Amino acid sequence: MHILHIRQSGFTLVEMIMVIVITGIIGGMVAVFLKAPIQQYMDVSRRAELTDIADLAIRRMARDVRTAVPNSVRVANCGASPCVEYLPTKDGGRYRAEPPGNVLDFGVADGVFDIVGTAINFVAGATRDYIVVGSTQSDGNPPYDTTPAGILRAYTGVAGLQTTVNFTNTALPIWAELSSQRFDVVDGAQRAVTYACENLGVNANGNGTGQLMRYWNYGFNVAQVNPPGGQSAILAGKLSDCTIAYDLPNQRFGLLTVRLTLTSGGESVSLYNEIHVNNAP
Repeated sequence: MHILHIRQSGFTLVEMIMVIVITGIIGGMVAVFLKAPIQQYMDVSRRAELTDIADLAIRRMARDVRTAVPNSVRVANCGASPCVEYLPTKDGGRYRAEPPGNVLDFGVADGVFDIVGTAINFVAGATRDYIVVGSTQSDGNPPYDTTPAGILRAYTGVAGLQTTVNFTNTALPIWAELSSQRFDVVDGAQRAVTYACENLGVNANGNGTGQLMRYWNYGFNVAQVNPPGGQSAILAGKLSDCTIAYDLPNQRFGLLTVRLTLTSGGESVSLYNEIHVNNAP
């Protein structure tokens, strides 16, 4: 009777330790070579994210401000939080200045005029539209003022396409009468709009703490208020710095400059934009 002996063999403890050590060395070498590309990829992704946030916010802001009522842009009373306020237009036209028909009078109480040209679709009720006539003052306050010293009036006619404008029967100032006979329609659902940079700074993790806020539907303030209240939305976060400046307010074409700096993980991206505002009434 023959007995078959099978010899069993395996890794010794020393061999296992050697394999672990060699694997660790190889892994460490690979990690050294991969660290830089991975870190670079993460940095590029972070910069791209910050750039996209800033670019989208500035584009939205520029598109909105370009619809501003002439000479309604103002930045004077922003305080520590950079901001800009304006009145957004939804339409506009020319008022009748000579008879026959409903002529717009200045310096005396008047509440109706005919539109020269195509009809305008007005909104009535709680979100009724407003009109601004003859906005020429560079300080930006008259378009927000419904008193005889200002040029903002509530639309009081019926909703829909109209060729006649009915508004609050209050005298418009003499200086608001222009040869262009131009008036602007302010969106009653938006009313005045403010963009403001708030809570600027950087936290312990190297992330920006500020936000670019958009405020609307808070009414009209003769003197600028920041923050104004009403409805609001965050357009951009991670702001560490922000600059909003309005140059050449006494010229026909104003220039609004905006610089947003976003910071994440100790790295910052800045975007700068110049927005031309047409102040020709």
